[in-house]
Amino acid sequence: MFQDSPIYDRLIAERGDVPAQVRREAERVSRELELVMRPSQSLGYDRPHSPGTGWQRTAMLPGPRPQ
Repeated sequence: MFQDSPIYDRLIAERGDVPAQVRREAERVSRELELVMRPSQSLGYDRPHSPGTGWQRTAMLPGPRPQ
């Protein structure tokens, strides 16, 4: 991309190759997200994923609230 560019070469020497570092970090985060976003069955768990099986909030009935 920056062939034969002494300014870019000097910046890399002084600050490091920031675009390459960002690219590597983005790839690492992408790999981690792929692992986290997989369904639990692919991780070896036998738990079904169906709606309503987790924590649910119960509605409060109208009227005075107990204290």
